Amino acid sequence: MMAGSTLRKVKSRSWKKQRHFRLLEDGLTIWYKSKWAGKGHSTFSVTEVEAVREGHQSEILLSTAEEFPADLCFTLVFHGRQGNLDLVAESLEEAQAWIQGVRKLIHKAETMDEQERLDQWVRDWFQKADKNKDGKMNFKEVKKLLKMMNVEMNEEHAYHLFKMADKSQSDSLEIEQFVHFYKILTQRNEVWKVFQDYSGDGEKLMLEELENFLRTEQQEEEQSTQHAKQLIESYEPSETGKQGAMSLEGFQMYLCSQDGSIFKPGLLELYQDMSQPLSHYFISSSHNTYLLEDQLRGQSSLEAYIQALKRGCRCVEVDCWDGSDGEPVVYHGHTLTSKILFKDVISTIKEYGFRASDFPIIVSLENHCGLEQQTLMAQHLTQILGDLLQTSTLDGQVPQQLPSPQELKGKILLKAKKIGGLEKCVDETLTDEVSDEEEMANGDEESPTEEPQAEKKNKVDGWVFLSFFLPSLQKSKLSRELSDLVVYCKSVHFHGFEHAHCHAKCYEMSSFSESKAKKLGKEAGTEFVQYNTRQLSRTYPSGLRTDSSNYNPQDMWNVGCQIVALNFQTAGLEMDLNDGLFKQNGGCGYILKPDFMRDGNTHFCPEKPEEPIFHTKIQSKSQLLSNNGQQLPKVNQKEGSIVDPLVRVEIYGVPQDQAKDETSHINNNGFNPVWNATLNFVIHTPELALVRFVVEDYDKASRNDFIGQFTLPFTCIQPGYRHIHLLSKDGMAIPPSSLFVNISISDYE
Repeated sequence: MMAGSTLRKVKSRSWKKQRHFRLLEDGLTIWYKSKWAGKGHSTFSVTEVEAVREGHQSEILLSTAEEFPADLCFTLVFHGRQGNLDLVAESLEEAQAWIQGVRKLIHKAETMDEQERLDQWVRDWFQKADKNKDGKMNFKEVKKLLKMMNVEMNEEHAYHLFKMADKSQSDSLEIEQFVHFYKILTQRNEVWKVFQDYSGDGEKLMLEELENFLRTEQQEEEQSTQHAKQLIESYEPSETGKQGAMSLEGFQMYLCSQDGSIFKPGLLELYQDMSQPLSHYFISSSHNTYLLEDQLRGQSSLEAYIQALKRGCRCVEVDCWDGSDGEPVVYHGHTLTSKILFKDVISTIKEYGFRASDFPIIVSLENHCGLEQQTLMAQHLTQILGDLLQTSTLDGQVPQQLPSPQELKGKILLKAKKIGGLEKCVDETLTDEVSDEEEMANGDEESPTEEPQAEKKNKVDGWVFLSFFLPSLQKSKLSRELSDLVVYCKSVHFHGFEHAHCHAKCYEMSSFSESKAKKLGKEAGTEFVQYNTRQLSRTYPSGLRTDSSNYNPQDMWNVGCQIVALNFQTAGLEMDLNDGLFKQNGGCGYILKPDFMRDGNTHFCPEKPEEPIFHTKIQSKSQLLSNNGQQLPKVNQKEGSIVDPLVRVEIYGVPQDQAKDETSHINNNGFNPVWNATLNFVIHTPELALVRFVVEDYDKASRNDFIGQFTLPFTCIQPGYRHIHLLSKDGMAIPPSSLFVNISISDYE
């Protein structure tokens, strides 16, 4: 790999070009270029690669299967929303060398401890700064390095640090001297001050002193002695120090670790009761799952399902239409989005559905097919999924409440229309229902089809175009074979909360547009919460969101809606909230709702959360001491540009808790900015609150640029001195960038 190979990069059936690939000396960076590109080249880190697929395991390589043998093909799958890299080697030996080599490098990167990651990060900077590749770095290269690191430092002070590190007095730094230079540069004064407050001799924390710190600052009352011993064993680098003390270096490593993270480590594991009815859980859900981009011209892809499922999504949407060759297809109807086969979608769900979570998957079927292809859909579902598909009630009886995620582990449920109920039915076809979203569009002021008989006029260059929407007079029919596959998720029209309370079955569920759900939440919040204790609700974005943007899911969670469907392909605040909520509980895609949202007689109303339920008010104080001391990423790549960072803390929850506050910005320092700002919030319903920390590059002339963020449930916050490891807009880690905060939480008087 380090010697390099010529591989064919494949983007489509017509775009297949040779590129020279090689692994750089750091053992983590892969470099590639075209022989026609001159000095131009591209690189990516192995840390960005999630997996290597061998053979024809991508849509693109499948489309070229006749041209390229499977044993020469492989696919690099990247974390997040980044597209795959499909490659073809010239020989079997070369293909295996890269497949096995990248897999080993991925494993190495994933198993690094904190110190190894830091050492690798230092080596990376040395390689970047050593422009002439002589293994040394002169002062001119150091100055360029400081700019790359987002550090604004006067030349005299920079030269002073350089001379301190230049032990050989050669006016250059070798790698070990560079490590020393880095340690001088990253002296953590704010960590040192905390360390000094609890260290008797200023050199180390004895076991009792560390225990005192954990009790007093980290608010760890239980088993603090045992925890202190575990921390010394885990993070103290000195073998002699492990006898019962922690050095400043070990203390800093602890604070930067998962144990020192703002997120309670125990809540990252599966910890909730999974034996309650499905309606008692928030369920990670995707809208238009098949799309990689917008819903007008975007590409429909099996990769979109894979990406959603590997992020823990438990409810995926399949929008089905009659295919021209007799095979049903999946795409966004009446648009220019591309089409994929229904049977391929179901095969993909089977293959990837239970890799991130064992808990049940709900396939939300938007059925626009005729009877013949509906029957074929039913055949595909039963033949491909087999026993994975839940086709009958668990005990053979009509349920009085929905089964639990635990009972349905490893099962796939079909959400669709059904002939009659679970009781015996003799009808052969259904002629009085339309698809859920068509139903809701009739009363959705945000839908493009809201006024079916209204005339629209558009004028372009003197021409006037008239467009009409004519509602179909033909009622859709449903095949018995497809209907029989629907058990616990029968789609029905919503006729109001009173009707649902008197007549609805627990296995019946309705879909609500974002505007309809928000309106119901404002006008009848308590009734909506009560309704959602018994039945499932699905909400989806407005039809006007043709760019596949998202609505704020918090409004829907506030009234207990379980299946809050979002466009997973669209990064931003809304997906940050979704990722933040579902990060807990093992990332399994199911989060148990608060107890006051599981009681069918609850009086909770998100608009008035304290009437008549009196929740404990909690005051949260966040003191933003600094960033981690290791750089915030640059958003402007122009040479010499340095960020002016500020931090904003945002609270999302019931309307009474919605709040935000921010620090002032720090001029020209993305490396180790210190804010020393305290932000205070009062939270009335902490069980529903999410906290989002956002870092931006201040710009007085235009909108601030996004740098990084981290979102988590308020109930998952660890108080005390903590690090917040920032994520990119795409939701991926951007090590070693982080915030160092001191958080205190107390009852509000």
